[in-house]
Amino acid sequence: MPINAKPFRTSTFRLAALYLLFFVVSILAVLGYVYYYTVGLLERQNEETIRAEVTGLADQYRAQGLPGLTDAINRRIGIDSTMLFMLADPAGTYIAGNLHSPPIAAMPDDAWINFPIQSGDSNGVVGHEVHGYNVQLPQDYQLLVGQDVEDLNQFRNMVREALYWGLGLSVLMGFGGGFVMSRNFLRRVDEITATSRIIMNGNLSGRMPVSGSGDELDRLAQSLNDMLGQIEKLMQGMREVSSNVAHDLKTPLTRLRARIEAALRQNNKAEYQAALQQTLADSDQLLSTFNALLSITQLESGHQRSNLQLIDASEILEDVADLYSPLVEEGAGTLELDCGAGLQVKAKRELLAQATINLIDNAIKYGHGGNGAGAHIRVSGRREGKEVVLTVADDGPGIPAADRERVLQRFVRLDESRSKPGNGLGLSLVSSVANLLDGKIILKDNHPGLRAELRLPYAGAAS
Repeated sequence: MPINAKPFRTSTFRLAALYLLFFVVSILAVLGYVYYYTVGLLERQNEETIRAEVTGLADQYRAQGLPGLTDAINRRIGIDSTMLFMLADPAGTYIAGNLHSPPIAAMPDDAWINFPIQSGDSNGVVGHEVHGYNVQLPQDYQLLVGQDVEDLNQFRNMVREALYWGLGLSVLMGFGGGFVMSRNFLRRVDEITATSRIIMNGNLSGRMPVSGSGDELDRLAQSLNDMLGQIEKLMQGMREVSSNVAHDLKTPLTRLRARIEAALRQNNKAEYQAALQQTLADSDQLLSTFNALLSITQLESGHQRSNLQLIDASEILEDVADLYSPLVEEGAGTLELDCGAGLQVKAKRELLAQATINLIDNAIKYGHGGNGAGAHIRVSGRREGKEVVLTVADDGPGIPAADRERVLQRFVRLDESRSKPGNGLGLSLVSSVANLLDGKIILKDNHPGLRAELRLPYAGAAS
């Protein structure tokens, strides 16, 4: 079966390989440190022991001569069996010690030498290595002092073997782990790619798979899902807008055409004038609908975000209340204003005024109880923590809780509101203004009536 090379080409595998490289270097540094301060320490101790023996025997020779040196060597042989000694005359003839012949043909003076010896143990005769020092004494006598370093060599080989095995296993496990991680990463990427192709083929309801681990791929998938949800919502909104525009414009255009045909059949100047006046009124209503749609589109595009300024929302509420109070009073209603100063928000004056006007206009149309009395509207502004809350409340029939989110969409008008003038875009524009200003519009029950809260971030100095 051919090996799949795709996991080896992923960024995850390259990252794992880079981490493995640093890991191997770290292991080499640690084991090298251990090797130097264990094997090296033992080697240095071995040489210091030999030097001490050589110095002691040389002092013995200078003090007691050749007989004293010979006795000292024999005593040392009985004390430490791992030490090797050989005392030879200037011609190289053996005098004393447990080495009876020179280990090498040409013995260097005052130098370190390594040589093998044959030693007997439970396994029979085996070869051992000896590390020794040969020194020339006065009158050209030769003294060789050495020590069996077979145990030290075995320990050195054991440390080296551990180093090699450690490096080998680290490399093997590193590449294996990198391959497994890369394969899992690649599997999830393939799932995201497959889902992307499904979405590109027109299925906007598709979503990126989320494993639930909370890792970076999950966070990326969740962000993409949020984006896809917003795109699906916008596409659905576009379809609904197209359908609603066609539906809402068909009736006035049909009525317009019928009125013109009727006036032409009458062939009467007064009928012509009346038909033109009504046509002009219907055209204004159509233009108002299109202007509202264009405003909402501009708001949703975010192009006006760069024109935002720091303004006091309380001034906007006061101006709008002064403008609409006479109109409300003409309808036998009341408009109360309760607003403090210092409601700093980052907005555009015209947009915030338009949103407030739409909320008040909505309260004027639908905020009365239906018994002939006008609407009682209460406009207020206050600060709640890090938010500025602009409220328009009435005591009319209100909006059912199930429909409060729906009425914020374009062209949505409840059945009982169909008899009122309007195009179903007022609250949609308020919602778009709120989104542009990083705020939100919340519709609540006013017990009775509707309470519309426009919540915007407070932009003044912290207090």
